[in-house]
Amino acid sequence: MPAFIHKSVLLTEVLEALTPKPNGLYVDGTVGGAGHAAAILKASSPTGRLLGFDRDGEALEAAKARLGEFVGRFELRHANFAEMGQWVEKESCDGVLLDLGVSSPQLDWSERGFSFQQDGPLDMRMDQEQGVTAAAVLNQSSVEELARIFWEYGGETHSRRVARVIEQERQQHPFERTAQLAGLIERISPRAGRKTHPATKVFQALRIAVNDEIGSLKRGLESALDVLRPGGRLAIITFHSLEDRVVKEFGRHWSRDYEFTGEVDVPELRQPRPARLKKISGKAILPGADELRENPRSRSAQLRVFEKC
Repeated sequence: MPAFIHKSVLLTEVLEALTPKPNGLYVDGTVGGAGHAAAILKASSPTGRLLGFDRDGEALEAAKARLGEFVGRFELRHANFAEMGQWVEKESCDGVLLDLGVSSPQLDWSERGFSFQQDGPLDMRMDQEQGVTAAAVLNQSSVEELARIFWEYGGETHSRRVARVIEQERQQHPFERTAQLAGLIERISPRAGRKTHPATKVFQALRIAVNDEIGSLKRGLESALDVLRPGGRLAIITFHSLEDRVVKEFGRHWSRDYEFTGEVDVPELRQPRPARLKKISGKAILPGADELRENPRSRSAQLRVFEKC
């Protein structure tokens, strides 16, 4: 398996958002290849500290090697960032970074099964120690559940049709390989000149379901809010609209100075409470032209920044 090399997106913008300083404590909830982590530690020299989390054991090994020059100033944990509250003292952090989505090495290693670009096992687990794989989801879920996954997590407009065909196919040939699934979807919905492969949304949806990415994000955002000290910054990089909606709703909820019950905000029924966050970036921060040219995979990245009140 090749080296875990990942090009960090929006690096300059993340540093501007977190403003690392000496003696500060920072959390990188998705440390990956440690590009952001190394930059944070360098900017907070000589006494800034960092705690990094990742579900991918290969990523942690790469991060450990990348951060060798900062010995004594960082700690890495093989864990979901949603669990950071178990390891980080409440209101102790000056900054938290969550760089969501899948890394370049995960996409490029066929053995991990994240991509349809090359054939590999239908795995898609970020944490290789967890039990459920993409193959298990495809072969064991009901048609209704598969359709829900494809629509809710991928926005696949033909979700029910795709789910029904998968159910028919798996009776004869259980799903095991990425090329098998991608080929089936392409037969159902031919590419016909489209820029994106017809399997793109289904693969995204499966990955999100296998790794409970939306549930982890919701729990992780709340945990980040708890561990940040007043004035601490939270920076989140998203890569698709579903993640971004969760982040925006989280920001809207905690930047309000009132609560309301039910689905409709009726001004007369509002109950005052202190706001816990304020938005630092009114709109999402996007990659610049130079970064897009150097790293095309950054094109869907969006950065949102909040500060704890």
